[in-house]
Amino acid sequence: MRFSFRVMFSMRAIVLGAGVVGVGTAYALARRGADVLVIDRQPAPALETSFANGGQISACHVTPWATPNTPHQLAKWFGRPDAPLYLPFWKPDLDLWRWGILFLANTSMTRSCRNMERALRVALHSRNTIKAWRAETGLHYDERTCGILNFYRDPREFEAACRANAAMNAHGLDRTVKTPDECIALEPALEHARKRIIGGIYSPSDESGDAMMFAQGLAKEAEKLGVRFRFDTSVAGLEAAGKTLKAVVLEGGERLTCDAAVVCLGSFSGKLTKSVGFGLPIYPAKGYSITVSTEGRSGAPTVSLIDDENKMVFSRLGERLRAAGTAELNGWSDAIDQRRADVILAKTRDLFPEAADYAEPNFWAGLRPSTPDSAPIIGATPVSGLWLNTGHGTLGWTMAAGSGDVIADCVTGETPAIDIDGLGMDRFGR
Repeated sequence: MRFSFRVMFSMRAIVLGAGVVGVGTAYALARRGADVLVIDRQPAPALETSFANGGQISACHVTPWATPNTPHQLAKWFGRPDAPLYLPFWKPDLDLWRWGILFLANTSMTRSCRNMERALRVALHSRNTIKAWRAETGLHYDERTCGILNFYRDPREFEAACRANAAMNAHGLDRTVKTPDECIALEPALEHARKRIIGGIYSPSDESGDAMMFAQGLAKEAEKLGVRFRFDTSVAGLEAAGKTLKAVVLEGGERLTCDAAVVCLGSFSGKLTKSVGFGLPIYPAKGYSITVSTEGRSGAPTVSLIDDENKMVFSRLGERLRAAGTAELNGWSDAIDQRRADVILAKTRDLFPEAADYAEPNFWAGLRPSTPDSAPIIGATPVSGLWLNTGHGTLGWTMAAGSGDVIADCVTGETPAIDIDGLGMDRFGR
């Protein structure tokens, strides 16, 4: 791993988006000597998708959504507003239909394994990178480094997870299968659910923490390296001459020239790139979370958890418990459907009845930028000078540091720290 500062010519780079991915990209570019400007429409970093996510840095969670078992699950969940994945296919949404066709094309075992390896490549590099950045900066963000435990109730799902676990370990993960008693020993807060748990898989090297706290802290570190931030600023489009980027155009008409621009706009990335002639197969998967106070309570987990059956995650963030889950493929609105938010609350209370003050939960919903194959889009575009670091789906916090490090290598002309084959937009064809 290479984390030393590098000296280069004064490249002018613009990073579009100040979520955890955008801030990580800006920091990585500044470490290489670039003159970096970050633009975001919000008044501060990490106020959209990075604001209240599940809190996990989970290389263990890279199994793609599209697997051979996915069509069966979709049939089971179809039409249920409380289902882990809600797809209103009655909606006349051509973007969703196009995305869905590509998604179903990735459900074969061959493609599922290939996609898992691609995502895992980035996630493992990111896990190492964030540890190095934490040591380098001294940042704290309610981080916990005691691993992540997946627990299972369904024998069929547990068997499938154990098979996938062997493949993940072959690619560099250190995961071990646990009995129900071993799960309870790792996380005593699961005692209330002992009779329902049939096993688990533990990933000791994974972590958790508050993505918003990290992004805002890293933004301050980036400013020390000369990174400038323009908040409350919206981008209207991109301007190209032929196949070369000329400017980033702001609302109001201001043109900003640069040597390179990196699109880190999550679910809105494809809407912007259409201004220079191409879209992206990224569709927003709205996720929900609740955050409740654990102050003065016992029974909250300390190990970060993944509830496979309900597709939910739980992370202890200081004296708060964050529970997140579900995916709603229903357009670009982040409005909260209270029925789905209440499902998160009810399932959390059922699992950890004494853990927190459930009377005053903080509800949140955010748009996770999902690709049909669950791997991010990192690399060049058909427009010279325009780069992509987007499409991380539910793993933006997991992959932010690593993908930022990799795209910074690409932009500055260095050999990427990991193989980026299969991560570019070209894998989707035209």
